Amino acid sequence: MTSKTDNYKNLRTFFDEEYHSLKAYAKSKIDDTADRDAEDIVQDVALKIFSRVDSASPINNIAGFVYNSLKNRIIDILRTKRESYETKREMELRLTEFSELFYGKSDNSYSEKMKNELKKAILNLKPLYQKIIIAIDFEGYSYKEVSAETAIPIGTLMSRRHRAISLLFKELETKKNIN
Repeated sequence: MTSKTDNYKNLRTFFDEEYHSLKAYAKSKIDDTADRDAEDIVQDVALKIFSRVDSASPINNIAGFVYNSLKNRIIDILRTKRESYETKREMELRLTEFSELFYGKSDNSYSEKMKNELKKAILNLKPLYQKIIIAIDFEGYSYKEVSAETAIPIGTLMSRRHRAISLLFKELETKKNIN
């Protein structure tokens, strides 16, 4: 009986003292925090550990136990994300192949020069325009997700994206005419 309460007390003390360090560790392991929050991961691990503290044998190395649990949870999250991305990408490729059977190949490709010009034009945008273009058009986030993450109203995000696309179009149109 004492080992259960000792485990609880030791874990409670450890989490109280090391919470910010645990959060920093989790944040260092997940670079793309747009859809993941280090604090959520730490709290998830803490919940699982505290829910099993009654059935666990005495924990001798609290720090090692907690950090190992946190590392394992991060690995699980990263694996799940990668698998879902790969599945989505595979389905897109299959859909493209299937549609080409009916309609033939489409030639939507752009020259490497035009792709490079687009990259340069995006890098020349103001940071707030750059971020919205990258988040919506390249990373596939919805306005709602970006709004929740940044606390910027959806209408503002839509206006910024529209303005950014307009600037990109003007920039690329002038490059196209010069070439």
